[in-house]
Amino acid sequence: MPYTAALLAAVSEEQGPGSTLRIVLVVSIVGAALLAWFLLRGYRNDNEND
Repeated sequence: MPYTAALLAAVSEEQGPGSTLRIVLVVSIVGAALLAWFLLRGYRNDNEND
């Protein structure tokens, strides 16, 4: 168990918050794009809906 804690501490010191923030940013941008597509697709003006 102490070996695992030391390994995790070493990895976290090398990477820092950069990779975590990058992942959160990419996921949030993709999620926002999918949400916008899902919400805006109902506003299309197709002649078939009339």
